[in-house]
Amino acid sequence: MTQALYNKWRPRKWDEIVGQQHVVQTLRNAVVGNRVVHAYLFAGPRGTGKTTAARLLAKAVNCLNEDPAARPCNVCAHCVAVNENRFLDLIEIDAASNTGVEDIRDLRDKINFSPNEGTYKVYIIDEVHMLSTQAFNALLKTLEEPPAHAIFILATTEMHKIPPTVLSRCQRYDFRRLPLDSIVGQLQNIVTFEKLSAEPEALTLIARQSGGGMRDAISLLDQMASTGQEITLGLTQTVLGTATNQTVLDLVSAVWNREPAAGMNAIHAALDSGTDPRLLARQVVDYLRALLLIQMGNSSQVDLAADTRLQAEKQASAFSQPDVLRMIKAFNNAAVDLRGGWQPSLPLELALAEMVEIPATTAQSRTQPAGKPPVESKAEKPVNKVSKESQKPVKDAGPTVLYQTAGPEKTAEDSDNVTLDQVTKAWRQIRALIKPQSMTLDGLLNSCKLLEIKKGMLVIGFESDVLRSLMDTEEQIDITSKAVAKVCGGKLSIKCVVSNAKQAPPANVKTDGMVAAALKKGGEIVDIQE
Repeated sequence: MTQALYNKWRPRKWDEIVGQQHVVQTLRNAVVGNRVVHAYLFAGPRGTGKTTAARLLAKAVNCLNEDPAARPCNVCAHCVAVNENRFLDLIEIDAASNTGVEDIRDLRDKINFSPNEGTYKVYIIDEVHMLSTQAFNALLKTLEEPPAHAIFILATTEMHKIPPTVLSRCQRYDFRRLPLDSIVGQLQNIVTFEKLSAEPEALTLIARQSGGGMRDAISLLDQMASTGQEITLGLTQTVLGTATNQTVLDLVSAVWNREPAAGMNAIHAALDSGTDPRLLARQVVDYLRALLLIQMGNSSQVDLAADTRLQAEKQASAFSQPDVLRMIKAFNNAAVDLRGGWQPSLPLELALAEMVEIPATTAQSRTQPAGKPPVESKAEKPVNKVSKESQKPVKDAGPTVLYQTAGPEKTAEDSDNVTLDQVTKAWRQIRALIKPQSMTLDGLLNSCKLLEIKKGMLVIGFESDVLRSLMDTEEQIDITSKAVAKVCGGKLSIKCVVSNAKQAPPANVKTDGMVAAALKKGGEIVDIQE
């Protein structure tokens, strides 16, 4: 069986650990100065070298080389035994599968026995935060009064779950996510040594997808090498499910040009080719972050290909900084949104629709890129000229805008004649009138529930406060109210609420009764008996 690359390339000397020099130097000095303590806590993200450093420390304190500065030597019998996983005095415990107090008590019973081969018995407890409260209490007694020949190295990815009483008895070392260039450099070394063929852009993409963890990066490289093909950028994007740079550029351009159809096409073309929607959202956020850095004068920190950087500089000058900030927030929410489980593309589509609807004040402040005609703001587009006296369209003024209705304004009494059943039946027609004005509003109205009409007020329910807040603005309410008035013949005020209601009460059910109250709480009518 072929050995996995991350095992084959696991560091066996201090100098081989990448990106954690602040930890390595301190531990080496402790070995050389004979100042090794009985308990250590290594904390940090996965794949950043915690277990590797723990094994190196265990190897160094038991190394037979006479020169402390040369430990571990990887030549003596003890070092070779550790490298081959047969050193009896190195005990590795997975706390995720040994969480109980009995497991720790068993450890306490055995720890008093002298080492079999080396000078120290080293216990590496991985994912130590998984221990139960009782197990931590049992471990605490051992950490308080350890035998002279025992060293504990606790490793965790979730520092906040470690009890303060345990923290106070350990030397703590924080492992950091590795810089992108450090990961790419190590991947290039592996590619050269293993005689693989890989494009630099592909290695950069692999490093980005690793999230700062060297082990994950090497595992992804191993996955690419298993294809038996040259590791190209295209192959890497296909295997990892990431979108092309052009997809991201097209999506951002669609926002700038206010072309939702083009943006939707870019999203669905990427998803149809196998791109993960959350990965696409993260890529968009990364690119928008690059635009923000360029706008703030930190272009040296932007890591983009030459052609992509040129496009980024143009778009950075085209968008205003507030626009970029709003886009980053919207697409970052899409990257972590769990509501799209049944429809994975929904968070991305909502983010795009929200960003296309840029307010007029923001649109007017945007700088126009060279060689491109100004993009007309929707708020700046000429509307039909209307007589202030009659609110009737002026002759030859074009199609009537939704809210420019002819005739006298409807009074509050007119709303008494509008029923919930009437609005429900006309809802598609109402949305059809609203859609040309605002696709975002149309999407929100597609996801709401019509709950009741009470005292001239239409109550609309949404599943979350996020959706409610997007709808509950003066502009959205005004457009919707006027659309309802035009279709149903009565003006209603609108109230937006968060509701778990699955259906509106039937026409013959009182809106303030027990049945209506149960429906608002998420109940559902399954049978009606006459």
